[in-house]
Formats: sequence, structure tokens, C-alpha cells
Amino acid sequence: MALRPTIYKATIALSDTDRGLYDSLQLTLAQHPSETVERMMVRLLAYCFNAREGLMFCKGVSDSDEADLWAHELDGTLALWIDVGEPAVDRIRKARRTARAVSVYSFNSKSPVWWAQNRDRFGALDVAVYRFDWPRVQALAAMATRNMDLSVTIAGGSAYVATQAGEVELRAEPLQVPD
Repeated sequence: MALRPTIYKATIALSDTDRGLYDSLQLTLAQHPSETVERMMVRLLAYCFNAREGLMFCKGVSDSDEADLWAHELDGTLALWIDVGEPAVDRIRKARRTARAVSVYSFNSKSPVWWAQNRDRFGALDVAVYRFDWPRVQALAAMATRNMDLSVTIAGGSAYVATQAGEVELRAEPLQVPD
């Protein structure tokens, strides 16, 4: 029998001063059995950095043909593809052919090595790549509960996340930003 995902619910007071976006979000995340809490929380953080009409969590880990998050235009066009982790260059190249914009959020302890090995090949692609500091991601994951109330303030490329369990600042370090 297959393991079922663990369901998390998040109520987020989002203040994105970089984009002038202020919203209250009610999100449901399904943590795949093979997914770490750290990865799930980075998906949540990527949602906050890219919050917009139509943005949704996808199958991601359990379906290699889907992003971790994506947004479609009203006409069905894939507007945004977001991957979390250290994806293969070929996967992102394929995503870039189908989506108008592609972003990658790298976060684990192996991220610097992954980037050093792939920087030149990603440089040929018109995609955005960001990295979060691994110890801060771990601090964010430590605040995760099945029913979360979070305050997320984004300013200057950093997210300030506060919960009853604590607070942490995570900077989305830009490794590559498209023209």
C-alpha cells in the first residue's frame, strides 16, 4: 500500500513590499512521503515570493512532468514554472520551452556544489535561479506545524517569517536573473 502525503494548512499574512502586494493566503500543502519538511517549506516560501492569481502547487516530486508550482494565464498558456531544489539542466531547459518564465529555488547543503557544476549551462537559459541558506531553511522547517499561522514580509529580496514558534529571515540570493 502506497504511503499517503501529509497535509499541512497555512494561513499567511503576506506583505511583499518589493511588489506592493499585501494579501491573506489560505494554503494547503501536501508533503509527499519522500519529501523533507525543509523542501516543503521552501515550496511555501517560493509561493510567497511569487504570489499571484492562478499560482498553484503541483505534483512536483511525484510527477516529473509537472513543476513544484506553476501559474497559467486565462488562455491556458503556462506563464510561470517554479522548481525547488537542484534540478537537472535538461529539466529546466524543457520547462523554459513551455513556460514564459522559469524560476529555481535551491536550498540544501549541496546547493553551492550543484551551482558550481551547472552555472555555465544554466547561463545559456533565460531563467532565474535563487539560493536560500541551508541553516536558515532548517530553522524555517523547525517552525512547521500541521496548521500554521505565519506572517511573511518580503523586502529587498529577503523574507521575514514569523510564527508563534519563532522567526527567521531568509534571503533569496540571486544566482542568475534573466534580462
